[in-house]
Amino acid sequence: MNLASISENHNVEKRIAITPEIAKKYIGLGFNLTLQNNYGTHLGFSDVDYKNLGVNFLDNKDEIIKNSEIVIQLGLLDEQKLLLLKENQTLIGSLNSFLNREKLENLKSKKINCFSLELLPRITRAQSMDILSSQANLAGYKAVVEAFQVYERAIPMMMTAAGTIPAAKVLVVGAGVAGLQAIATAKRMGAVVFATDVRMASKEQVESLGGKFLTVEGSENLETEGGYAKEASDEFKKKQEELLSETLKKIDIIICTALIPGREAPKIIKEDMFKNLQPGSVIYDLAAVQGGNTVFTEVDKIVEKDGVKILGEANILNKLPVSASNLYAKNVFNFISNLYDKENKKLNINLEDEIIEKTLIR
Repeated sequence: MNLASISENHNVEKRIAITPEIAKKYIGLGFNLTLQNNYGTHLGFSDVDYKNLGVNFLDNKDEIIKNSEIVIQLGLLDEQKLLLLKENQTLIGSLNSFLNREKLENLKSKKINCFSLELLPRITRAQSMDILSSQANLAGYKAVVEAFQVYERAIPMMMTAAGTIPAAKVLVVGAGVAGLQAIATAKRMGAVVFATDVRMASKEQVESLGGKFLTVEGSENLETEGGYAKEASDEFKKKQEELLSETLKKIDIIICTALIPGREAPKIIKEDMFKNLQPGSVIYDLAAVQGGNTVFTEVDKIVEKDGVKILGEANILNKLPVSASNLYAKNVFNFISNLYDKENKKLNINLEDEIIEKTLIR
């Protein structure tokens, strides 16, 4: 089978879907692999690295797509490239099925198989394919590093002859994969860490990493069967706001990671809460691209409000593209290995397999 990937728009996306390590594995499975010229050179992967493994190269993106049975990308192809796809071709990536619903419906009507990997079920067998977890891990780590870089004070407690510098106090909003990694990273760097989440199951995880979990009085476990956070009640939101407002008086850095799949990010740090933050405080909002967890977050801008700096990037993983690409490429390879019938050398779209059934756009 012919498998391919073309370069992304590097102004938006620096990650790649196939690294040399994974290219070798695809060829080992019997795939004929074609990439665009200079596919990974911006990350230090030369075309020669790939060619030595048996990878083919073309410069024409259109030809690559037309001649491939399976196309692997980071996100959805642009509209011009989507028009090139034909019946029975397969497109695999993080296709953002909520945002691109109409485009994906159109592809489905043309009998093009679209697998959107952010829809993977949270089951043990799918963990090695879980692109959300692997990428969120890196995002949580990098958000802390970026926030600490902007914060103009030391992070760990330092005892000197001239006096003691207190440890920075960090609040992590949302204790999913990104949040837990943020907690672990901040603790490793010497900060005192607090965290909050609508899922009570997060309390034990936060505390195991050395964080202090902020519990909303009378809270319920707002967790879906898939393990994601769900919309909180108005009563819960009010109690959470009161708890956060009081907590913010002693916080130096906030890492926001709260997201609800397919929905606008919940506004957690509201305008009236900013009066409790000290000038010089920093907020890094990982939810920026979905509207942000603060009322002042703007994508790809540093907003300053009453001396508080608010950072939010469209794609923080562009600052860790090599590590992110390595993990993403492995996730996708594991997904295709499950989808591929090695004996008959074709895709087996078995809808009785929960992994395939959940990710196929139908």
